[in-house]
Amino acid sequence: MRTLIIALTACTALAACEGTDLERGALGAGIAGGAAMATGGNVAGAAAVGGLAGVVCDDVTPQLCR
Repeated sequence: MRTLIIALTACTALAACEGTDLERGALGAGIAGGAAMATGGNVAGAAAVGGLAGVVCDDVTPQLCR
């Protein structure tokens, strides 16, 4: 099951570099929250950090996330 979650997370992460800040933020929060749930981590904290990373990724690293 964890392998499936990791594979889906990787595919979603690649798709997260498209769209608006809101879309990337939602995907980042979902990916991070799902990864935290799969590994037994803090889901709320991971979702907050993942959402923030999704929103600012194109501003901080435009060469990686356009």
